[in-house]
Amino acid sequence: MEPNFTRITPGMFNQLSSDLENYPDGIVIPLDKPYRWTSADAVRKIKFKLQRLFGKRNLKVGHAGTLDPLATGLLLICIGKATKQAQYLQDQRKEYIAEIRFGATTPSYDLEKEIDATYPWEHISRALIEDTLPQFLGQQDQVPPIFSAKLVDGVRAYEYARQGEVVEMKPASIHLYELEILDYQAPVLTLRIQCSKGTYIRSIARDLGIALNSGGHLVGLRRTQSGSFSIENAVSMEEILNS
Repeated sequence: MEPNFTRITPGMFNQLSSDLENYPDGIVIPLDKPYRWTSADAVRKIKFKLQRLFGKRNLKVGHAGTLDPLATGLLLICIGKATKQAQYLQDQRKEYIAEIRFGATTPSYDLEKEIDATYPWEHISRALIEDTLPQFLGQQDQVPPIFSAKLVDGVRAYEYARQGEVVEMKPASIHLYELEILDYQAPVLTLRIQCSKGTYIRSIARDLGIALNSGGHLVGLRRTQSGSFSIENAVSMEEILNS
């Protein structure tokens, strides 16, 4: 059973009461995070806005599941007592629309870093992808990218990566529930992915490239669902900032 917080939908933000006591179970804003914004950027902007609205400097604001700066889409912002439900929300199934380019790799598995190697991709057909995808479904161990926020001996992995240090990334157990080809305009695949928490879509791009005897990296990512929240009912940052 989902916790009893107040869910904000488009058009509701400027109707919020200035009395936080009117939201005893807290508030969750399903934000459509803009491109190039970090999740921390989004929390900071919204927190500043709501501190002024509620007149509370010590207002608790957080998010339920980081979304990379190069990704857009659903980021759940938790306010007040809803921050206590962040872990519950983060544990729910997620859905993404991913664009994967075959024929090249990058150290970050996405566009954060420059291409470091190229591979043949002309042999990759839609039929070959359809034949390959089933092996990715279900429970499996996935190796996270070194350019990630995963902790290694108490330090974020990307800190090691940026210093050029080589560290061992330990596999984590994930579950891929659904993989659906939405489009394939070679060498770019558009894939709908339903997955468990902790899944790195960038790692799927890397692993799928390897499975297809090529290379692969992520060139676009949008989170479209998180538990019972959908991108169709997400609130834009423009609405929040202009309210």
